[in-house]
Amino acid sequence: MIQQNNKFGSLEEFLNSSLQSHQVLLITMISNGISDEDALRLGSGLEKCTNLSNLTLNLNRNLIGDKGVSGLSSSLANCANLSNMTLHFYDNKIDAIGATNLGSNLGMCTNLSNLTLSLLDNKIGAVGASGLISGLANCANLSNLTLDIRGNKIGDEGASALGSILGKYTNLSNLTLEIGKNLIGDEGASGLGFGLGKCTNLQNLTLDLGKNQIGDEGASGIGSGLGKCTNLSKLTLNLNQNYIGDEGLSGLGYGLRKCRNVSNLALDLYRNEIGDKGVSSLGSAIVNCTDVQSLQLTLSNNKIHDEGASILSFSLKKCTKLTKLQLYLYFNLIQQPLQVKAKCLKSKRLVFSIIEL
Repeated sequence: MIQQNNKFGSLEEFLNSSLQSHQVLLITMISNGISDEDALRLGSGLEKCTNLSNLTLNLNRNLIGDKGVSGLSSSLANCANLSNMTLHFYDNKIDAIGATNLGSNLGMCTNLSNLTLSLLDNKIGAVGASGLISGLANCANLSNLTLDIRGNKIGDEGASALGSILGKYTNLSNLTLEIGKNLIGDEGASGLGFGLGKCTNLQNLTLDLGKNQIGDEGASGIGSGLGKCTNLSKLTLNLNQNYIGDEGLSGLGYGLRKCRNVSNLALDLYRNEIGDKGVSSLGSAIVNCTDVQSLQLTLSNNKIHDEGASILSFSLKKCTKLTKLQLYLYFNLIQQPLQVKAKCLKSKRLVFSIIEL
């Protein structure tokens, strides 16, 4: 029996294949100079794949603009059986119009349950982010969503719009939202947190807000929203390279202490403005997450002294179910790192640990 090829690296190869027979497709054309016209031709071919249920399309680093992504996604809307889709458009030329049309067209794929969409380093802005997420909200069966729109200058307006509309995604159980490097400040972070607080069915959340302009108010707003996601079992939160101090971390921790079902927790707060008071509050909050088994804390490049690190270590020893710990505290103001490390390692329950000071 001749095995059907479902992996393609060129447009012509795909267009010359038996289109109607494809159920699973992987098309990879990275840095191939794919233009709007090429994208339209690709869409024309995909439209004929009437039995397609799983599609992975990698078009990173090409020349696709609003016209191309709009036409391509319009064709995908005609693939009625699509349930799993992964689309990569990193480093193309997509603006607000293209992102809005992309969301609207994909919203017509009513059988989608799993969607991964990357628009990293395009130019969609606040309007494009809002239009994109509004359109996707029409995918009523969507339970798993990964959205990467880092480096698109969506700002506070875009982040707030994301939060407002995400509150309508009531069926989501798994969400990965990567919106780092987007000029987001306190207002946008708080608006996003408010919206996430309405996603009460979330079980797994990865939220990347690194390299923005978030301060204490924004961090507290994120914490307030997360505290309402009481069904979370896995939380990964990246707030590295922002402007969060003790007050902000305390506010974040106040929300996290309500996430009592979290068993896997990862917090990246590298290069902020956190001191002893903030890290002590965080330790107290984590103790209240009584189901935590795996914990990764990245607190490097802050303003933490021996006292704060010791209090954090003392708190972590109270986490009765903790078996895996990764703690990163290098480039702080700790004078006796070996003593702090020894306190962390006193827990006999730890099966795996990495502690760097």
